[in-house]
Amino acid sequence: MNWKDDVQTVLERDPAAKSFREAFYFSPGLHAILLQRISHRHYLKGRINRARAINYFARFLTGADLHPGATIGKGFFIDHAVGVVIGETTIIGDNVSIFQGVTLGGVSTSQGKRHPTIGNNVTIGAGAKVLGNITIGDNVKIGAGSVVVRDVPPDSTVVGVPGRVVKREGTCVKVDLRHDELPDPLRDAMMQLTNNISELDHRLERLERLVNGKNEK
Repeated sequence: MNWKDDVQTVLERDPAAKSFREAFYFSPGLHAILLQRISHRHYLKGRINRARAINYFARFLTGADLHPGATIGKGFFIDHAVGVVIGETTIIGDNVSIFQGVTLGGVSTSQGKRHPTIGNNVTIGAGAKVLGNITIGDNVKIGAGSVVVRDVPPDSTVVGVPGRVVKREGTCVKVDLRHDELPDPLRDAMMQLTNNISELDHRLERLERLVNGKNEK
């Protein structure tokens, strides 16, 4: 993985970054990723203390805690680094975007795989929590503040606590950062209920006119 590719990813997805130099020097999310990639290489070679030292420095510098053991694919993007936590056995695919406050964490103290596996082209909104040894399929969008504790099929949108699939759609052709434009199942249910009540009122009005017309005869 070339570090320049990570900088280019920032330029593609962060409108605040105006130049390659600005993205390289002033993007804490990028710094967290680059330092994690360095610490990961040491981790794989068994240099655990050195890997953890780099991780500790990165957390102090950026506010993000990306464990050296996590496997992260290409095109990874963090929009603001503050509060992001990625656990040791997390596996992240290609072209994944996450926002501030996201946790990819565990729910077990076992030594095995205890953190999530994230597919390709996934967007995880601010403050979302993805917990446990679960799999998030390709092209999934997870809404801000959601808590996901079960597998999510590909091409889905997930919202809520606990997270639930509210939409299935076709394969994404590009990375979609619009995690603010998500379905609202409660709003949709209320709109349907309102429409049903309106229809019932209309039918009742027609029935009353019919009955009154017969009585006048």
